Amino acid sequence: MTQEKLERVAGNGLLSRRHLLGMGLAGAGSVMTNSALGADAGLQIPSWSKVPGPGASGYGNRSSHTEHMQRMSGNPNPTYPGGGASRSPLAELQGTITPNSLHFERHHAGIPDIDPSMHKLVINGLVRQPLVFDYEDLLKYPMVSKIHFLECSGNSGSLLRPSPADGSAQSLHGLVSCAEWTGIPLSTLLDEAGVDPAAQWVSAVGADAASMGRSVPIDKAMDDVLVALFQNGEPVRPEQGYPMRLFCPGWEGNISVKWLTQLKLTSEPSQFRDETSKYTDTLPDRNSLQFTFPMGTKSLITSPSGQMALNRQGIYQVTGIAWSGRGSIRRVEVSADGGRSWADAEIESHQSDKALARFRIPWEWSGGSAVLQSRATDSEGNVQPTRDAVLADHGRLSSYHNHCIQSWAVNSNGGVANVYV
Repeated sequence: MTQEKLERVAGNGLLSRRHLLGMGLAGAGSVMTNSALGADAGLQIPSWSKVPGPGASGYGNRSSHTEHMQRMSGNPNPTYPGGGASRSPLAELQGTITPNSLHFERHHAGIPDIDPSMHKLVINGLVRQPLVFDYEDLLKYPMVSKIHFLECSGNSGSLLRPSPADGSAQSLHGLVSCAEWTGIPLSTLLDEAGVDPAAQWVSAVGADAASMGRSVPIDKAMDDVLVALFQNGEPVRPEQGYPMRLFCPGWEGNISVKWLTQLKLTSEPSQFRDETSKYTDTLPDRNSLQFTFPMGTKSLITSPSGQMALNRQGIYQVTGIAWSGRGSIRRVEVSADGGRSWADAEIESHQSDKALARFRIPWEWSGGSAVLQSRATDSEGNVQPTRDAVLADHGRLSSYHNHCIQSWAVNSNGGVANVYV
């Protein structure tokens, strides 16, 4: 890519998406010489090509060279045993599917060690006939597979604090992941139980020590909610709710109750602890919005991102993820000048409903300061708001459901940091 051929589409170095095809030819590779080929000193065969490696294993492991890719967990809190979260390493992942071992976690009383042969799922309340299922019973039902993101409603909440935190994509936004979830449509089980016309809510309760519970509107329960038994093809892991969890696509993660053990149909919400003392949106007048379930239209540049460093001037690939709890991602715009001008990024993945989408755009960094931002639009026309717009709407008393635009500042030394603009 020569200077004369570069097509600039927005301020501060953003380039046309068509240049993505040529980025691999722009100097990322090395020129092969006779010496490198071994013509001068003989072909150098690396050690790993000289002897057989280990054979097949019962359960696969990742390369030892990628073990630095870890979830980030907080320090244990003795006043909150088993509580806390671990965050996905978003800046080190590509594509849109999160490996099971790197999917974020959120726990309220630790991870129960459940024997599936002893676990029961009860459906009762306002139904024609109460039902009890063993794990093996559920495995006999026809299942469906859906790719959806899962996001904690507290994700990105630190961006609403008065001063910008010195954080990374992982530490600030790592409570979001995406997977293929396989299970039984909840509507199938409810139809079998027979829903009383008076039932307006489904109260879901988990088998953890917190007996974590949430109320789900009956319309959502009969729409796209799953009793999920598998994640990315294998049984859901203990930290994700083994042997079964509720999964409510597009809605705040806490409502997808893990270790699911009871579904009680009721005429009113049950007002569990986690839908009164937590997971509500406190407004400037100190009233609180309750049951604000869908996660907003959102995007995040994962590279370059906070605590990274650019080591040379030249052309970079700006990449990230976008998602919406109300539909699919139809457009992602990127700015390199703090929102003064925007250019459309390439959306490389399938634009699936309530799933992550991967976007990319080339950018030429000339060594000066820059502020990188991304802005998503979903299939319903919802546009990702600025931080100022979120604060004007909700005030500073709540940190839940924040989906504002993230700003990454690049300084003249190539350092990248979280900023407010």
